[in-house]
Amino acid sequence: MTDTKSARRPRRDPSGRLATIGDLLGTALAGLVTGAVLLLILEAILSLTRVSEFGATSGWLAIILPVWLFVEEFRAEGYGASRVVVALLGTGFAVAVGMTIAGFAASQFPTLVSGLAGAAGFTVVYCLIWFYGLRWLSHRVG
Repeated sequence: MTDTKSARRPRRDPSGRLATIGDLLGTALAGLVTGAVLLLILEAILSLTRVSEFGATSGWLAIILPVWLFVEEFRAEGYGASRVVVALLGTGFAVAVGMTIAGFAASQFPTLVSGLAGAAGFTVVYCLIWFYGLRWLSHRVG
């Protein structure tokens, strides 16, 4: 018989949150890559059917799965002001970084690529602020 617990799965703590920053970043970036691949398939279909030109769709659509993960992490954290504070700060800084990266990339690349770059920046910054911000606040408050 094989063990039902796989070492490849992201580790979770007893409350259901992802246990390490590597697990959170890896899961979020895997979701981003999945979203990007699906977006590229959609873009190819739209281009082949001549509905739009390739690269015209916003790359920010790829962020759907990471945002879903962030919502699940928010729910798993339980009630308390610290999760709201960290989520708001994380969202604010992540949007600022993502929009800045997308803005710089927009002058050189199509909308699809600049949006994907902004979504990647958003994902990484939010993961870092969420993970370390919660742990820092829990040590300060509790």
